[in-house]
Amino acid sequence: MVYFKTDEEIALMKESNLLVSKTHAHIAKMMKPGVKTIEIDKVAEEFIRDHGAVPGFLNYNGFPNSLCISVNDKVVHGIPSSYELKNGDIVSVDCGVYKNGYHGDSAYTFTVGEVDEEVLKLLRVTKQALYLGIEQAVEGNRIGDIGHAIQQHAESNGFSVVREMVGHGIGKELHESPEVPNYGRRGRGMKLKKGLVIAIEPMINLGTKFIKQSKDGWTISTVDGKPSAHFEHTVAISKEKAIILSNFD
Repeated sequence: MVYFKTDEEIALMKESNLLVSKTHAHIAKMMKPGVKTIEIDKVAEEFIRDHGAVPGFLNYNGFPNSLCISVNDKVVHGIPSSYELKNGDIVSVDCGVYKNGYHGDSAYTFTVGEVDEEVLKLLRVTKQALYLGIEQAVEGNRIGDIGHAIQQHAESNGFSVVREMVGHGIGKELHESPEVPNYGRRGRGMKLKKGLVIAIEPMINLGTKFIKQSKDGWTISTVDGKPSAHFEHTVAISKEKAIILSNFD
């Protein structure tokens, strides 16, 4: 079932998503060598609660924390731990907030200290791919147009696209229909209409596209141990261009 949102609902979702963005900005200064990922998680949870909201991921299907923190070869769903950040790490932080009865969801991959040039290119291309996908998220286009734009940009730069993990509809529930893959063919899939709100989230790998799940039941890693980048925005479909509800500014 696909739920289309009214302008009023989208305004409420903008509030939840802006708090996600502010949370990312708040923890950005913690991305330094020696900081434990569990400390970042605690600061984020406190910040979200101080702003009258609750963490959207905490206890979601049993997930134990407020943030998904995935370092280096971890693709998504990393559990915050006593791991201390090191110079050269990349840190993908996926953050969700529940406020006003609606979810916000956005991810950003941070750098710690001096990061290898090839890895910086991976981050740059993944972020560009996100915005190219968003450009296709307009009324009249199809889901496949979004995935095609992302896949084309990633693969033409020599990187690979994770297949199993996808974007999604979002609203009163964290994950709603439709699924939004980061690969696909133009003109395929569901037609996009005004009022649809989706999370677009390319997960792009430096090496192979293949992934594995760890024994903790959550953490997804690249099979070859090479880095993976993840950027995500929640957007509302509109006529001229998608309205980005989350914000990286």
